[in-house]
Amino acid sequence: MTVVIAEDSVLLREGVVRLLGEAGFEIAAQSGNADDLLRHVALHKPDVAIVDIRMPPTHTDEGLVAARAIRERHPETGVLVLSQYVEPAYAIGLLEGGADGVGYLLKDRISDLEEFASAVRRVGEGGSALDPEVVSQLLGRRRVDDPLDALSPREREVMELIAEGRSNQAIADRMFVTLRAVEKHVTSIFSKLDLPASTDDHRRVLAVLRMLR
Repeated sequence: MTVVIAEDSVLLREGVVRLLGEAGFEIAAQSGNADDLLRHVALHKPDVAIVDIRMPPTHTDEGLVAARAIRERHPETGVLVLSQYVEPAYAIGLLEGGADGVGYLLKDRISDLEEFASAVRRVGEGGSALDPEVVSQLLGRRRVDDPLDALSPREREVMELIAEGRSNQAIADRMFVTLRAVEKHVTSIFSKLDLPASTDDHRRVLAVLRMLR
């Protein structure tokens, strides 16, 4: 799986390159700013672009803007955004076009190589990877007629793990329950969120988008 990395901190960027190299990823290019990142993505067409939200020149949202541009121009490339802080509004903005091939993680997660590598792979394979802290804040919002209010506490726990991008088996392992139990919870979640089976839509993605809105 090929990766392009954009991070203006040379020390952090080199650390990510080393960690992903050890995990078996091919690093196609490195960038220190958003414009350079977009050139590398167009040239190398990587499986995943790993992007810091705050990059030169203003260190505000250049990385987020570049990530959204990649999604529009190169839909075959997954985008994993890294942030120093929990910024739910940025996560929502990134996911407005859908949750396929998208990730949003806090930089603290990089230190857990297994989790970080798993998130990169999920995004590269067209899945999603949302940081647990971001998911927790999004689920904790109070909204009028919130569809998530219909979920039981156990179903909300499953929904959090779905939002993180976990498979049913991974959820079962995390919650120490059977795969069948998770499947029943997921079916109930889809029913309560009014997401009928369809050949055109990915219901797990739709459930995440319903949570975000």
